[in-house]
Amino acid sequence: MIWLIPLLFVLILLRVPIAFALGFVSLLGILLTDPGLLVNIPRQLFSGIESFTLIAVPLFILAGEIMTKGGMSKRLIQFAQMTVGFLPGGMALVIIVASMFFSALTGTAIAAAAAIGGMMIPAMKEQGYDPRFSASLVATSSTIGPIIPPSIVLILYGVIAGVSISDLFVAGVLPGVLMGLGLLIYCVYLGIKNKEGRMRNSLPSIRELIVGFKDAILALMMPVIILGGIISGAFTATESGVIAVAYALIIALFVYRDLHWKQLYSVFMDAGRTTATIVFLIGNASIFIWLLSYHNLPQQLVDILGPVADNPYLLLLVINIVLLIAGTFIDTISAVSIFTPLFLPLAEQANVDPIHFGIILAVNLTIGMVTPPLGVALFVTGRIADIKVPAMFKYLLPQLAILLLVLVFVTYLPDVMTYLPENYEAWFDNG
Repeated sequence: MIWLIPLLFVLILLRVPIAFALGFVSLLGILLTDPGLLVNIPRQLFSGIESFTLIAVPLFILAGEIMTKGGMSKRLIQFAQMTVGFLPGGMALVIIVASMFFSALTGTAIAAAAAIGGMMIPAMKEQGYDPRFSASLVATSSTIGPIIPPSIVLILYGVIAGVSISDLFVAGVLPGVLMGLGLLIYCVYLGIKNKEGRMRNSLPSIRELIVGFKDAILALMMPVIILGGIISGAFTATESGVIAVAYALIIALFVYRDLHWKQLYSVFMDAGRTTATIVFLIGNASIFIWLLSYHNLPQQLVDILGPVADNPYLLLLVINIVLLIAGTFIDTISAVSIFTPLFLPLAEQANVDPIHFGIILAVNLTIGMVTPPLGVALFVTGRIADIKVPAMFKYLLPQLAILLLVLVFVTYLPDVMTYLPENYEAWFDNG
């Protein structure tokens, strides 16, 4: 039954929706194995989505929709302008810092690319920036979204892999910050080299910082509340989704007042449509996962890989290559559903920590979102800038190189990557 895996990718390349491709391959595999096993389909379909932890996904999607339409992105951009706008290449730096802030609110790359790009790309064009550079930078900056908590990608991985969402959230902080810092250093270098202007000619005054911080503090507190509550044990990762929705509604409706009651219907409908798509995908993926387990396909992959499967360095290199390629044409959520059950058993057999592997998986797949020829985030920003994706390549390649360096760091320094999730509870208890 190992041939089911290449068949799945053939269907995906033929543009069959991934949820339907998973369902078709699973149904075909069951029919060829034993038609009597068809009775397991509704059971596996239901058990795949019957998860308390999974409730966090629609909650964070809804919170992200409220924040996007509730004026928080605008205030975060203004605060980013104040904090880094005085540096060389200030507008480019604002994109990165704003993306890091905004990513920590929504947890998705596409939302960050659309929200930040819609505001910053036209503004940068007016200031004389090359739209090819602006579009590529917004796209690469948006990849921080699925890494810095809260992250929908890490929630899905945690559900499938059966590992702590809280540990994954904590582990995601370091690589997300490293991705942002790498891009910031690159843009400062370009700003000095090309003598690109600053957004402001001087450091912000104390008064300006206080006013700007006061305006943005409520938006900035969102990730602090979520991560702080999880680390302190005040609430679980799932319960943090409820906190996020309630907090976002209060701020957007009663404090900022950029969201009106009449808009709530469209906000809930948009979140509902996105959630329905994800849940349908997860349900079909659960059948596929059960079929993989029934035929012991992960062990067959181990046999095929031979000595590579026993060497964690070589195994992770092979997995990284596969994930980077797959990430270019498979959306991140679908890829997590497909590759977690395939590769996690191999990683565990090679003594790779499942928390560490989850971060490797997430970083890989988000980089795939900005990897030509089919990086989804590139098409979003290209549409905003009104340019073709190939036009971005000149500026995109060095930014991709920075993200790949972070991936190497994440992959081959496991002790560093697992240090925070292994010790944060002890720190809190001792504190």
